[in-house]
Amino acid sequence: MRVIGTSALAMAALLGSMPAQANELRDAVAADLPELMELYRDLHANPELSFAEVRTAAKLAERMRKLGFEVTEGVGKTGVVSVMKNGDGPTVMLRADMDGLPVVEQTGLPFASKQVATPASGVTTGVMHACGHDTHMTGFIGAAQLLSERKDQWQGTLVMILQPAEEAGGGARAMLADGLYTRFPKPDYAIAFHDAAADKPAGTIGVSPGYALANVDSVNITVKGVGGHGAYPHTTKDPIVLGSAIVMRLQTLVSRELSPLEPGVVTVGSFLSGAKHNIISDEARMQLTVRSYSDESRKLLLDGIARIARGEAIAAGLPDDMMPVVEVQEYFTPATYNDPDFAEQMMAGFATRFGEDRVGTQPPVMGGEDFSEFRRADPENIKSVIFWISGTPEHMLTALKDEGKPLPSLHSPFWAPDAEKVIATGAEALASSAMDLMPRAGG
Repeated sequence: MRVIGTSALAMAALLGSMPAQANELRDAVAADLPELMELYRDLHANPELSFAEVRTAAKLAERMRKLGFEVTEGVGKTGVVSVMKNGDGPTVMLRADMDGLPVVEQTGLPFASKQVATPASGVTTGVMHACGHDTHMTGFIGAAQLLSERKDQWQGTLVMILQPAEEAGGGARAMLADGLYTRFPKPDYAIAFHDAAADKPAGTIGVSPGYALANVDSVNITVKGVGGHGAYPHTTKDPIVLGSAIVMRLQTLVSRELSPLEPGVVTVGSFLSGAKHNIISDEARMQLTVRSYSDESRKLLLDGIARIARGEAIAAGLPDDMMPVVEVQEYFTPATYNDPDFAEQMMAGFATRFGEDRVGTQPPVMGGEDFSEFRRADPENIKSVIFWISGTPEHMLTALKDEGKPLPSLHSPFWAPDAEKVIATGAEALASSAMDLMPRAGG
């Protein structure tokens, strides 16, 4: 059972005994936690969709100003950049994402979202922080408070960004295109965390050295045909049969063309054609999601999709002017890569601070995260790491182990993380990482 508004003393006990060097920072987090949880509940109850994070951005920008940051709003539409210069030294960028999802919340929380919006799909829906971005933002604010109060313990430039539209895959690019690395100090290090529905106690940290999240591409295939009566199929060119052949052949891209040592996913998520039992349609439409890690694997899969669609159409006897149209939508997210040496350095610091039982390596996943864009903009000079913090409440973990009851995933209407542990861990991890990377001269 999750506890809201835990006292500083109870929270220190809840997070367990840690090395002596960690106690001062952890005590400060615990003291701040009741107020941070008020912020969390407000953010949770008032989510906003991608590039519509107007209230959220304004609320958090004001808090950053009060902490002494130089704050710029409207970067990349609704993004916020906060800068604190504190002498000579490295530049460290900490990032949190702000947007919610078009999901009707079903957690039963007393502060559950009742917000409604109409996204680009045109379908009016509920809005929910079903991916935990509310914990990311609150942990981010907690870290900002810790760092602003301890300027005598670090030296350098701190850049803290609140990014819009992670769920739409365009927020990081929008901030970069709006001058994130030219109008503001360019980072030497970029760090973020993400909550996780993991089979580990809440507050456990996982890091993936190397690839952590995947390239994500959305592909549309329009299959053309010649329609007609279902009783006379010989007079038609059936796009459903052709489309089905394409779907089956696509399965060989990963199983027979991609190296067995290289992960990849080609999923046909939608196949639409026809309107009546006895009519053969003249068109079929498919929607695919394609996942990979390396640029080379991504190219192999995308080229293979186009080749297979054309090849099956030729085999079906379609003329050149009726070849399928394969459209790769705007690049959604490039793979997120944690610089291995930097990831190992971060893990070592976390293990010292939180204890080895709360820190470990995390297998990479095929989800996508546009945090990748910040390193990819200058991979030779920017080291980056995104790490996971388990948010699985104790009762869910017990049900998983004792009854085999599956955990709700991120993006589920039932995902309600143990926010206190995620926020407390995130705030301390972000702040301590920044301080480790920006040591005080002579300190």
